[in-house]
Amino acid sequence: MTFVRIGGVAHHVTVDGSGPVCVLSAGLGLSWFDWDPLVPLLAPHRTVVRFDRPGHGLSAPAAVPPTAAGEAHRIAGLLYALGLPGPVTVVGHSLAGFHAEAFARLHPARTAALVLVDSSVEEHPRPGRTTALAGLLGAALGAAGVPAALGPLVRRATVRHHPAPAELVRRVYRTSRVLRGALLENARYGAVAAELLALRERHPLPPDLPVTVLAAPDGSARWERRQRALARRLGARYEAAVPSGHLVMLDRPDAVAHAVLHPGQEAA
Repeated sequence: MTFVRIGGVAHHVTVDGSGPVCVLSAGLGLSWFDWDPLVPLLAPHRTVVRFDRPGHGLSAPAAVPPTAAGEAHRIAGLLYALGLPGPVTVVGHSLAGFHAEAFARLHPARTAALVLVDSSVEEHPRPGRTTALAGLLGAALGAAGVPAALGPLVRRATVRHHPAPAELVRRVYRTSRVLRGALLENARYGAVAAELLALRERHPLPPDLPVTVLAAPDGSARWERRQRALARRLGARYEAAVPSGHLVMLDRPDAVAHAVLHPGQEAA
């Protein structure tokens, strides 16, 4: 367990294994340990970097509201701080799919492959939410003691099929810092999505970059159509993780590992 400072903010990061580097970034409100089932599958073949974005896991609160470019540069700064050379496979789950794609577009020379794990998709984003309201709500709930009283319960109810160590859940989700971090990212969701659409126009992906869209349709024809459309737009290989819920790295770590270890290849 290590802390590195990026943009003046202390970021919690763990590094396992050896070999070519892959960076794992989890979705809204999740933590580094949500990738735990994947690490034994990757570490014999890859240097596995897991980190908590500001206000998530054990990282310090955000200094500024998130942006797509800012999150891309955060990943680049993390790799620089860790002294990890060479192109990396960047893996983004859910909301972090925006960040991973932005990294691939803004740092193409540092990107070996892109894997989007049931990534967020917004064809017509509405960037109208304000971060001020998120900050006020987070402060009010924190002052009322809601995170300490309910945070671990909400976490266990949300991820009920994959219980994390109780000590870690309490350490992370009893804090108002994590609640505020999730509220801030949620408030900026539409703006980050809109920024990514603009980046697609100005910064094309390298034509030879292996891209995988690993989706969890879970019986939703509409979600599958949107994920397939995302794959077509990115020139990516589409793969459905079945059976799996949204937390694919917990339900089907084997599918995520295959996408990382064999970019562009169909699963057997």
